[in-house]
Amino acid sequence: MTKQKSYWLKAGFLSFSERMSMMLFGFGSLWLLLRLLSKGDFGVWVLFVTTAAIVEVARIGMLQNALVKYLATAEEEDYGKIMTASLILNITLALLTILGLLAMAEYLSTWWNSPELKGLLYWYAITTLMLIPLHQCNFIQQANLQFNGIFWGNFLNKGIFFAFVLGFYLFGQDVALECLAMVQIVAAALGAVVSGGFAWRFLRFSKKIDGKWVMELFHYGKYVFGTNLSTMLYKSIDKIMLGTLSVSSTVAVAVYELAIRITNLAEVPTFSMAAVVFPQSARRALKEGKEGTKLLYEKSVGAILAFILPSVVFVLIFADWIVWIIAGEQYLDAVPVLQWTMLYGLFVPFAVQFGTILDATGKPQINFYFTMGGAILNVILNYWFIAQYDLMGAVYGTLTTYMITFIGMQCLLHHYFGIRTYRVFYYTIDFYERIVHLIKDKINPRWVIE
Repeated sequence: MTKQKSYWLKAGFLSFSERMSMMLFGFGSLWLLLRLLSKGDFGVWVLFVTTAAIVEVARIGMLQNALVKYLATAEEEDYGKIMTASLILNITLALLTILGLLAMAEYLSTWWNSPELKGLLYWYAITTLMLIPLHQCNFIQQANLQFNGIFWGNFLNKGIFFAFVLGFYLFGQDVALECLAMVQIVAAALGAVVSGGFAWRFLRFSKKIDGKWVMELFHYGKYVFGTNLSTMLYKSIDKIMLGTLSVSSTVAVAVYELAIRITNLAEVPTFSMAAVVFPQSARRALKEGKEGTKLLYEKSVGAILAFILPSVVFVLIFADWIVWIIAGEQYLDAVPVLQWTMLYGLFVPFAVQFGTILDATGKPQINFYFTMGGAILNVILNYWFIAQYDLMGAVYGTLTTYMITFIGMQCLLHHYFGIRTYRVFYYTIDFYERIVHLIKDKINPRWVIE
């Protein structure tokens, strides 16, 4: 097996395993919290987690892609300078995040009429500090095409939280929301220690801060930061607006979140492939140009769709049973919501790889402006649909946004890289055919992204 094929198989397996374990821990925590918390308290927890995710994903955007891109292609003399510049940005952004959390906590708790939210955000300010080394070590490993430490660091981070919630459930104890936020601090700290152990051999810092590299990383990262922030608003505005506009407020948020969390299970292959594709696409763009990028996009999205389509069909058919098993009878009102939100999964692979390709080929500003436009459109459509249809309005508004932005993305990809959307489906069918041959002939898979 060639070195290139070995990379894809090993990195893809580790990345997929990480995403799957995170999803299973998250799913397990969801199952437990649905039984430990009332609908109202669960809705408050969802609003807190959503706020934290928006902050964290935006912060990661400033750091991750810039560090991975430049380290993956760096000369030896620039390696330490890039590492130091990235760490300075990481620390600075964390401190600004903490100040923002402290300043906004009171306002957000009032806006959503959730007094408990303020204390949760205060605790998350400490978690933000613990995430500095965890993120830094994860990004360094990704840039060096190593995924073992990323897997184990994130596994411990999410696994500790799940184990804590499981303990409360098994012993029949009530759990306070602030207690859950405190556990996040411990989990992030231990995850950072483990990831740091794997990343240690790649840690080569420059003793001096190179202002040129700080600005280089900042100017690249600012677009990804804006893109990630817009993406999270894009994906979260429905919950945020439900908490504000819905007559049932946090209860509607709880029902909608249940549907979204089940839907997210179908997105595991999407984000697993994105983590593996990004460093390879940065290198391929340099070596093969537009044609290599085009082939990479079409094959990767085709492979992701091959995984997603069966799960979408399965959930559409058995939605009522799935909701009943996961959350019980009190959440059966989430069934129609789930059936509609599963359709999101058909558009997500195109959207994620769209951003991955643009960022890797030095066009993060285009990704940023497009995603920001999509977020604004989602706000407008959700506001109108929620006002008309309450809970289901969030579904209609977001799905309409996905369909409109999908058309725009494919037009841009065809313009810049000559990508033809129909070829994605050719590779999806080709993937199924090769799986059939694999099972039939009992041979090694011959279909890989090269």
